Amino acid sequence: MTNRQLNLNAFIYPTGHHEASWRHPASVPERLYDVTYFQELARLAESAKFDAVFFADGPALRTEVRYRPDYGLEPITTLVAMATATTHLGLIATASTTYYEPYNLARLFSSLDHISGGRAAWNIVTTATDAAAANFGLTEHPDVRERYARAREFVDAAIKLWDSWEDDAVVIDKEAGVYADPEKIHRIDVEGEYVKVRGPFGSARSPQGRPVLVQAGSSNDGRDFASTYAEAIFTAHQRIEDAQAFYRDIKTRTAEIGRNPDHVKILPGLSPFIGASQAEADELHREFNGLTIAEYGLGQLRKMGNVDVSGLELDDTVPAELFAGSGDITDNDHSRRLVVAKIVEREQPTLRRLLHKLAGARGHNVVAGTPVRIADIIEEWFTNGAADGFNIMPPQYPQGLEAFTSQVVPILQERGLFRTEYSGTTLRDHYGLPRPASQYARALAAAGI
Repeated sequence: MTNRQLNLNAFIYPTGHHEASWRHPASVPERLYDVTYFQELARLAESAKFDAVFFADGPALRTEVRYRPDYGLEPITTLVAMATATTHLGLIATASTTYYEPYNLARLFSSLDHISGGRAAWNIVTTATDAAAANFGLTEHPDVRERYARAREFVDAAIKLWDSWEDDAVVIDKEAGVYADPEKIHRIDVEGEYVKVRGPFGSARSPQGRPVLVQAGSSNDGRDFASTYAEAIFTAHQRIEDAQAFYRDIKTRTAEIGRNPDHVKILPGLSPFIGASQAEADELHREFNGLTIAEYGLGQLRKMGNVDVSGLELDDTVPAELFAGSGDITDNDHSRRLVVAKIVEREQPTLRRLLHKLAGARGHNVVAGTPVRIADIIEEWFTNGAADGFNIMPPQYPQGLEAFTSQVVPILQERGLFRTEYSGTTLRDHYGLPRPASQYARALAAAGI
């Protein structure tokens, strides 16, 4: 039995990751504002000993809601409700460094960590959609390099806020009338180009010291940012070779700046269509693709690929030259475009087939197969330097998650690849991450104070 264990998150997308999931007869789109629905999903993930659930999010209406529901509930609030329904499951929410301020966001995640007993994580994004700017009184969306520059200052400030109370700052000496030792609570006095925060923080250090930091980005800026800050990285790859190259690059970058590469978990997305036989799984995949609406898929392709396919019929082959100049990992705003471009180059699909290829999980790896085949793919990637675990992206909720937890997880457990019981209570425990000491306590200790 190997000592190294998979990390598995359930990536929550309200009705499922396939764009037509809400139309499936088993889907429950009428429950998307019902918090008990999300609590049920959390309990299901926890019963299978998943590390965490994860919510993506954005501060604007992002989908064409005529054809597909968008997120409704704000994720941090929703995760608080899910925390009360679980005891071990990690809780990961997306929040933007462009459209929050460090103090209020640090407070939200600290509160989630306290309420959950140490299970909070922040998926750090800079927000890619231009539509967000107008929702915050801005005339234009900041460019990508400015967003990353602000993000670095923002995260540094948030970490200093969380660290500003040393672990033993709370005294609770009733007899002496002392609740906390002010000598162990520190102003942070951040004065950056984009962020200014005086501090100190308004509450004691949370159970994990600070929430786990998560990031998703495949561009050079994204990789540099992730290598500096992230403790888990969410990524999209279609092929094991691409995933291995990304894995090597991130682990090398983290080592070069003095971080332990084992403390950065790389978690690609995997969307499984599961059947008792390969034919049954393929038929399930076809069933979902048969529910797609071409107008919606074309809109998604325009967003992801930044291409105009208006001159093509659905059964025309997509010309590779449409994606000429797609760039490489240095192209910050079009990293997902590069994923699409590689599919077109490699498979020469018709437009219909390309839309179906992207319908399952927006460029993440979609696999149809038996439980054994799904487990084989997970094991291959995990044992061959392509992943530390996966974001499981069921095509449809709740049945897709039920199929994975009841049919695939037991196989992974039998192979010794995944836990049968939790060995700790915090998300840091599940991911095998250390609890960071307050940087202010470390500085005082180094000075011999």
